[in-house]
Amino acid sequence: MRKFNSLLFLSFMLPFFLYAQESKKFTYADTLRGSVTPERAWWDVKKYDISVQPDYDTKTIQASVTITYKVIENGTIPMQIDLQNPMIIDSVFSQNQRLSFQNNPADKNVWYIQTGKQTKGENSITLFYHGKPRESKRPPWDGGWIWTKDSLGRPWMTVACQGLGASVWYPCKDYQGDEPDNGAILRITVPDTLVAVGNGRLKNTIKRNGLSTYIWEVVNPINNYNIVPYIGKYVHWEDTIQGLKGRLDLQYWALDYDEARARTQFLQSKTMLHCFEYWFGPYPFYEDSYKLVEAPHLGMEHQSAVAYGNHFKNGYLGRDLSGTGWGLKWDFIIVHESGHEWFANNITSKDIADMWIHEGFTNYSECLYTECLFGKEAGNEYVYGTRKNIQNDKPIIGKYGVNNEGSGDMYYKSGNMLQAIRHVINNDELFRSILTGLNKTFYHQTVTTAQVENYINKKSGINFSKVFDQYLRTIQIPQFHFYFDKDQKHLVYRWEHCVPGFDMPLVFTNDNKLQVLTLHPTEKWQTLILKGDQADFFTGSYIDKNYYVQINNENPNN
Repeated sequence: MRKFNSLLFLSFMLPFFLYAQESKKFTYADTLRGSVTPERAWWDVKKYDISVQPDYDTKTIQASVTITYKVIENGTIPMQIDLQNPMIIDSVFSQNQRLSFQNNPADKNVWYIQTGKQTKGENSITLFYHGKPRESKRPPWDGGWIWTKDSLGRPWMTVACQGLGASVWYPCKDYQGDEPDNGAILRITVPDTLVAVGNGRLKNTIKRNGLSTYIWEVVNPINNYNIVPYIGKYVHWEDTIQGLKGRLDLQYWALDYDEARARTQFLQSKTMLHCFEYWFGPYPFYEDSYKLVEAPHLGMEHQSAVAYGNHFKNGYLGRDLSGTGWGLKWDFIIVHESGHEWFANNITSKDIADMWIHEGFTNYSECLYTECLFGKEAGNEYVYGTRKNIQNDKPIIGKYGVNNEGSGDMYYKSGNMLQAIRHVINNDELFRSILTGLNKTFYHQTVTTAQVENYINKKSGINFSKVFDQYLRTIQIPQFHFYFDKDQKHLVYRWEHCVPGFDMPLVFTNDNKLQVLTLHPTEKWQTLILKGDQADFFTGSYIDKNYYVQINNENPNN
């Protein structure tokens, strides 16, 4: 049975209009984490300067962080700092003055710092803290500090905390909408038998009393969850490419015994970077370099220090997520996690309810990379193949203000939506200019879904508002109902099972790409008198591959 038939059955079991959010009961703690509270609103993070010394044997850390911030509003409201239990703040200082602080009695993950009277301008606080951070049991999905050993039994440590939040290991404003505008410094102290890698560029290494402190610095804005240490028996090598902004420095870090395999596999990053610069514009962090770092988990988009754990295999741990064969032609983690440098790291959603902006565009980057290597039809086949992974369990956009992600369909369904939008536009130069324009217009910014929607609508000259509503805010798959009347010369068609006003155009080209037919279906029946062999457009394959819709070709009059 065809995929669309099973989906068609599903659609009849679902309500017709927009779907409500899942029935989860959100708590006061969810609001504290996911919204701009009064204790967050008056200050803007400018920079994090983190010093951390992990103890592998006890799985604890001793650390401090200096937060430089800008006062936006005068007042005496306390400062909300997020640090997750069981981590403990020991003391807080500002301008050599000790500040008082307390845990929120209703949420032990929130701390309030009594900063006193604040006036507009720049200030800083330093927090000393310690504890045993939550350990990740299934990284990177459940999040936390990772304490493991390499295959030779040597300590191997890092952090993966997207979703769970950076406050699992350091005090911060744990909210995506406020990135440190001036970047971050990460000072990692480890036994001198180990090497520590961080984001950005290595500024200095200080060796003293059997310990080594590696000082890494990022000068660009960075997501809180992207700031991570990697600690192990690393070796590294360097390379460069000539990119759109000149020389881009490349750094590669792998465990010593994996160097040979990594040197071969990591070469894919150079082709990938050229391809993504073509489609998305310049790599957004030339000043901080591009870096791949071998990690003890599958991977993560840690800005300028992308975590890699795909075991030097093509595909996703050797599997093709599209089932087409194209996904085995390249390394999924190198491509996907690096694609996030443009969508997630350069353009970041303010609220994690809008995480489709990260995952949808990055999912579609896999299609574009396949196209770069093997041609447009290969890219089409790849994105079509991923459609089988769509669950349609709940809307892609989550609930705002409560730290709530939407459906995991933010990957494959959002990618298929972008594929549809591309084919509606039917002008790849214009589509590419939209992708590059997004990265230029929202360079190093945090954004909302509305901003992205409005940009695409304006730049394309097509109102995709109902398309976004359909695919991001419902779990219905629109159905294109058509049939032939009067000896196959009259096409009768309309949209069904869709949001009110759904009007996505359909653009078809024949096999030799010389003939184009554009339809503008609505919820009302329309009739088109076909010419020549135009009936061939409606065999199903033209519609199925480029548009994520159901097909119904039954004549209701029979």
